Amino acid sequence: MDEKKAKLTALIIVLNGERTIGSCLQSLAFCNHIVVIDSFSTDKTKEICLAHNAAFIENPFQGYMEQIRFGIDWINKNMPSEWIFFLDCDEICSTELKEKIQTALSQDSSVSAYQVSRLTWYYDRFLYHGGMYPDRLFRLFKPEAITISQKNGHPIYIPKKEHAVLDGDLLHYSYESFTHQMTKINGYATRGAISMRQAGKKGGLGKALLHSFWRFISMYLIKKGFLDGKAGFINACHIAFYTFLKYIRVDEGLWGEPYVQSLSELPTSKQKRKNNE
Repeated sequence: MDEKKAKLTALIIVLNGERTIGSCLQSLAFCNHIVVIDSFSTDKTKEICLAHNAAFIENPFQGYMEQIRFGIDWINKNMPSEWIFFLDCDEICSTELKEKIQTALSQDSSVSAYQVSRLTWYYDRFLYHGGMYPDRLFRLFKPEAITISQKNGHPIYIPKKEHAVLDGDLLHYSYESFTHQMTKINGYATRGAISMRQAGKKGGLGKALLHSFWRFISMYLIKKGFLDGKAGFINACHIAFYTFLKYIRVDEGLWGEPYVQSLSELPTSKQKRKNNE
């Protein structure tokens, strides 16, 4: 290994993450370096990151995949590291996971990428059912050993070499309220619809209804989301709604186009009465 390389660098992407970024950074104190890629936050994110001695780099957001790739490239060029531990700003490394990471990196192994489990807090509890856990993701890897792609607007990490699973959880505090969740769902659905459209996939009302209904049944009944009580039911409803929005938005429709073309094409009172009969 190149002696100039750090053993482990944490990489975080963020936009207006003051709610959780402090706890996230505290949980990463065991890393040699912390690099934060910020999309020009307007809250106290920058001050919090600098107070924790993190390298703070601002870069326009072009998409999650692009932002993560930018962060990895920046580390390779400016702060080379043997391993990268990637987190979102609303994730916290648990003590157990920290210990497992330290043990894994202290051993001589051919493994070059590790999956970790993500445990999500929702409403009033952590969710262990409904397909929400263990939610394993490749988050600890050597920079040259991972390929980053995306599906429905979400990044996908594909290991190139031998990989394994680490025990211990990333604690995920994704939402602060139902309003916050709906705002994020709106963005996720739009990105998912764009991704589907670019891939030539079809949407529409029928598919939106069918897929959203099946998503609820799968999460709440088949994958036993009901065991998470009220939180499990509410989360399944929201995810089903997200699925509906994604499929219905693949075709954006005409949204007022006829009226923009010519005011003479506006319906007359007679036509309105006929349409209402």
